[in-house]
Parts: sequence; structure tokens; C-alpha cells
Amino acid sequence: MYKDRYQSFASRYDLFFDQPERRDSQRAEFFYQLFYQNKVQKVLDCACGTGRDLLFFHSLGLNATGSDISEAMIDQARKNFVEHSVEIPLFQVDYRELPQHFPEQFDAVVCLSTAIMEMPDETSVFQAFRSMYAVLKKGGLLVLTQGLTDKQWKQKPRFLAAINTPDFSRVFVIDYFEKRASYHILDIFHSHEIRDFKVWDIDFSLILLKDDLEGLLKNCGFNNISFYGSYASEPYDKSVSDQLICVAIK
Repeated sequence: MYKDRYQSFASRYDLFFDQPERRDSQRAEFFYQLFYQNKVQKVLDCACGTGRDLLFFHSLGLNATGSDISEAMIDQARKNFVEHSVEIPLFQVDYRELPQHFPEQFDAVVCLSTAIMEMPDETSVFQAFRSMYAVLKKGGLLVLTQGLTDKQWKQKPRFLAAINTPDFSRVFVIDYFEKRASYHILDIFHSHEIRDFKVWDIDFSLILLKDDLEGLLKNCGFNNISFYGSYASEPYDKSVSDQLICVAIK
């Protein structure tokens, strides 16, 4: 039985995205150009979380749909959509089972923010990629993004400062193992009104880096696969890239 690990975290998940304006604008431009050049109209975010990316896709005039296995995240997404006066279809779905829930095909499927590494093993990842492949039209795009890169895995930093604002800080404390990692997320609230902290943990049971993703995607039927090291679209470099962005075409 699925246990919703985001139950206690969904309400503050969006604090992840208090990022510098330039980085956000680069990200928006990356997706705008990618979708425009590939004539994307229908997009499925199959690990949509709180719906932040769905709001952006909707703002581009796309026909956006969201799904996520976490009921807590779907509930938070609905609250976010009400706040923005937006209606976007949402479904609680395991992304290994997309064809059972979506008979239509999409121009693009996205699985962002390291969501693919929540799978317990390589067999499950293969099932997920085959599921995503099945709901893509011919020529459709699969977009994967993650912050854990070959560079980080080699250097294995123990602490990462994810966010630091006058009112809030988020720090990752990371335990590395042979082929998995455990992230302990420390949220520190230090405004005049709130002095508090909260801790949340997430385990990545199977670390997937560039070569792992490429091999699995090819085995699932994807042949045209590109990797980028940031939203500025420079090629992915195992030694220096701090982001791993993959675009695969069916």
C-alpha cells in the first residue's frame, strides 16, 4: 500500500522555488523555446507536485494536465490553482500506470525536479519510462530534470544550502551510500514573526546519472536523446554541470 511521504511536507514544498529571478527566467525561456520549436500543445506533468510548473505551462496557452501519486501534493496544487483563479485537470496517478488513466496521447510529458529517482529500483524506472513513452504521440518529447548530477555524486558534498532569504533558509544534509542517497531537509524560519525549524527526509533508493538515464531511455524506445547542464542550454558536462536536463524524443 502506498504511503504518502509528502503528507507533512506538501504545504511548504513551494518554498523550494524561491529562486533568483534570472534563474527562473532562464528556466521559463528554456521551456518556451523547447515547446515552441517542437509545436507542443498538449503537455502532461506526470509528477506535478504542487502544480507550479502546470501554472507556467498554462500561462503559455498550453493544454496542460497534471498527475501525481501523492494525494497531499495534489490537494496543495488545487489550493494553488484556486489562489491563481486557474482550472487545470489533476489526477492522482502513479506515473508507472499512465496508459491506464490517459487514453489520449500528449505532445510532451515532463517529469521534473528529480522525481524519477523516487523509484525503488531499475525495473520500476523502466516501467515508468515505458509508461511515459506510451502516452506520447510519435515525435513527442519527454523532459526530465534533476539537481543530482555526476559532479555532485563524485564530490559528495555533505551540506547544500538550497535557499537563503531574510525570513527562511533551507539546508540539505546528505548521506551517500553505494548507489543511493538520503536527503535530510532542514527548514529554518527566522523572520520577526516566526522562529522555528522543521525537518523532512527523502530517500533516493536508486541514483540515476547521465549514462544510467540514457541507457534506460534507449531500452524503452527513445533514440533522439539530448542532455543539458543548465537552462541556458549548454551541453551537459559530467565534471562541471550542476543540473541534469534530459530531452528525449519518441
